[in-house]
Amino acid sequence: MRLGRRSLLLAAAAGTATAGTATPAGAESRKGGGPVVIGHRGAAGWRPEHTAPSYTHAVQSGADWIEPDLVPTKDHVLVVRHENEISQTTDVARRPEFEGRRTTKTVDGRAVTGWFTEDFTLAELKTLRAVERLPAVRNRNTVFDGRAEIMTFQEVVDLARRLSREHGRTIAVFPETKHPTYFRSIGLPLEPKLTAVIRRNRLGRRECVVQSFEPTSLKRIAAQRLGVPLWQALGTTGGPYDLVAAGDPTTYKDMMSPAGLARIAAYADWIGPDKASLVGTSLVADAHAAGLRIGPYTFRAENQFLPERFRRGSGGHDFGDAFAEYALYYRMGVDAVVTDFPDLAVIARRS
Repeated sequence: MRLGRRSLLLAAAAGTATAGTATPAGAESRKGGGPVVIGHRGAAGWRPEHTAPSYTHAVQSGADWIEPDLVPTKDHVLVVRHENEISQTTDVARRPEFEGRRTTKTVDGRAVTGWFTEDFTLAELKTLRAVERLPAVRNRNTVFDGRAEIMTFQEVVDLARRLSREHGRTIAVFPETKHPTYFRSIGLPLEPKLTAVIRRNRLGRRECVVQSFEPTSLKRIAAQRLGVPLWQALGTTGGPYDLVAAGDPTTYKDMMSPAGLARIAAYADWIGPDKASLVGTSLVADAHAAGLRIGPYTFRAENQFLPERFRRGSGGHDFGDAFAEYALYYRMGVDAVVTDFPDLAVIARRS
């Protein structure tokens, strides 16, 4: 069913709190119910990302999993931010007490200037407040600026379990290890802390899926025999930084070949490629042939993130025909979608 832009906006405004009747199977595919809907950083299209309101809105909209990106604090606590550089997602740049923390670092071979989580204790980060990362595109979300604090991974786990009870279905957490090679190099490895949270909370395969762009990070998790599925994220250019740093020439393109997929299947259960990697290719069929599930990223409703044929209106921030894009990928046979607008993905799945 193809819905127009007006229908999309009306449906989104309604919140779709009752969307989806099948019980999500957590870390398993939803048998008979269509692809798993993963709330990318929560419902980042409607609330500032990686905040309790964003995750809550995602689940209320029908998301099956919620995604926290993991970075460490100075005192080695895992918190959830898109990047360890936080000037775009918090009000740190407006805090005079932290003016002296601004610095330039080399992260994954790239110079980055700003404020970094690893230079703050958890107590200091808790004084900051989240802001919308894309204010020019999502001006509607800036009304929520300054209302939510930075969450720890443990707090996201606690929230997922509370929301699971409230909604009568299992909400899985989908943590990503961000820049694991970099953090290991500065003495703040992510994997031991992530493993500790999974074990402490007895998270099983219906409650947790661990993802990373770096295969070495996933293999470290696999070695812990936690029993949770692993998801190899795949970029569009170059290769994973852990392989680059080790002098391994393997590229993401190599990893998406049948031979590369077979190697991934030795340690992971899923692949997560950029959605563009599926168009005009046999990647879905090849992944399934290798015994892998596939969940492309990132689905968004604004024109600037949509293929030209699905754009509507005149501005990059206008909503296009997101439903048509979901329908395209659902017909391809994907097992999940990673989306900033989980409500729209759920509506499309029901349709």
